[in-house]
Amino acid sequence: MTPDEKYAALPTNPTSPNLRLRRFQLITRNLQEYLGGDEIKKTLAERDLKIYWGTATTGKPHIGYFVAMTKLADFLKAGCHVTVLFADLHAYLDNMKAPWELLRLRTKYYEAAIKAMLKSIGVPIDKLKFVVGTSYQLSEKYTLDVYKMLAMVTEHDAKKAGAEVVKQVESPFMSGLVYPLLQALDEEYLDVDVQFGGVDQRKIFTFAEKYLPHLGYKKRAHLMNVMLGGLSGSKMSSSEPDSKIDLLDDEKAIRKKLGKAFCEEGNVDENPILSFLKVVIFPVMSLNGTSRFVITRPEKFGGNIEFDGFDAVFQAFRDKKLHPADLKSGAAEALNGLLEPIRKEFEDPDLVELTNKAYPSADKKAAAKDAADDNAGIISKLDIVVGRILEVAHHPDADSLYVEKIDVGEAEPRTVVSGLRKYMTMEQMQGKDILVLKNLKPATMRGVKSQAMVLCASNADNTVVEFLVPPTGSTPGDRVFFKGHEGTPEEQLNPKKKVWETVQPEFKTREDLVAVWKEVEFRTAKGVVKTASLVRANIK
Repeated sequence: MTPDEKYAALPTNPTSPNLRLRRFQLITRNLQEYLGGDEIKKTLAERDLKIYWGTATTGKPHIGYFVAMTKLADFLKAGCHVTVLFADLHAYLDNMKAPWELLRLRTKYYEAAIKAMLKSIGVPIDKLKFVVGTSYQLSEKYTLDVYKMLAMVTEHDAKKAGAEVVKQVESPFMSGLVYPLLQALDEEYLDVDVQFGGVDQRKIFTFAEKYLPHLGYKKRAHLMNVMLGGLSGSKMSSSEPDSKIDLLDDEKAIRKKLGKAFCEEGNVDENPILSFLKVVIFPVMSLNGTSRFVITRPEKFGGNIEFDGFDAVFQAFRDKKLHPADLKSGAAEALNGLLEPIRKEFEDPDLVELTNKAYPSADKKAAAKDAADDNAGIISKLDIVVGRILEVAHHPDADSLYVEKIDVGEAEPRTVVSGLRKYMTMEQMQGKDILVLKNLKPATMRGVKSQAMVLCASNADNTVVEFLVPPTGSTPGDRVFFKGHEGTPEEQLNPKKKVWETVQPEFKTREDLVAVWKEVEFRTAKGVVKTASLVRANIK
């Protein structure tokens, strides 16, 4: 069967309720969430649906993009008109993840990579429309609409909308606040009924639903796919090399990365390998009408294992009938089979040259420096420990500050000044087990010397602040470590080296409330550190 035959659209007779239902089910299957389902059904009763999916042209695309690719195939099968947006201007606005001088080259790289992915799973690319953002986003009319939105959108709403997509830093650039405005306007300028993206874009989608009608434009529907988790937690990200598998990684690199991924025997709740099979491999297999998954093993180890569908793999692993090593081996084999056509295509000399120009050696040197910093254990320089608040008092000379006595497992408690007065009462703080960074240089705050810093999580607009919660059974002085980055903390951090300033922007909480640095969990010997309720929150 040719790709054109495989992806031939379903009959689109709008008068047939059964056909409309089949198309709607195909459009929404395997999604985590959708908004505006009634509007989609209404449109399908009248005509074909127009959908767009956009990607910012930042770091090299990774295997997580296959989640979106399988849905593009579903949209085509459902008779939708599908536009792929290469959001080059967004890539620049997001904390300059793509330098201006490289935007054109990276856009070309993304176009080649996305098309190669689609072809590798048999999707006919001639049925898709490809658009580059700056081809219309710099026009007079679009620019005027941006200014109109700037005049009506609050800083709070713009920051909230981009909180899970735009890189969050202590002092954000204005460009990051403009990012969600452009993404909302793209729905109008691409003339679509629906925008499709990851569930991490939900706040931008609801932002668009709120503000586009203020400009006289219609509210669109939104489709959200599940996000593929990184190899050690959080989402897989193009701009986070350690979290992902690149499309051009060779077989050895893939087996090495998967071999290092977290995969505890019987653990099906926090398992990036199972997640990868569920949201990438089995949906791709379904496009070819199969669900047969084979793990190849030598006869001396029991021979090959065969499963029919993801549920069978899930149950076998949950029941400890499938060993983590076999699961990783099967995943690596399936992934290498998926990526081999892409790797072959990128052996073309023109694409090799494009890759080197779009991601030049300077970037590689920067990445090597980052890796060297990791190897040097920059995070291990921090001395973060469990503390217990023994006393809390108002600062004698500052209405916004508390002065605490905190037990950090030393002979005497430490005096700590914190700006928590508008967020918590003294009663809420008394006796709490918390996390303390204790090797900052002591600082005098309004006449009182502070000997450490309490670590807290806060929401995007800093209206809610919570302590980081050590695992049950913790005692003062228990040290927090980051797996794979263990080391001896410095006695006192050198302010000139800006260790804290370097690592703090990467402190976040995940959807499961666990505190992480980059993709690595905050841990003590007794378990992981969490917050009470704040997800995807900043930690400082």
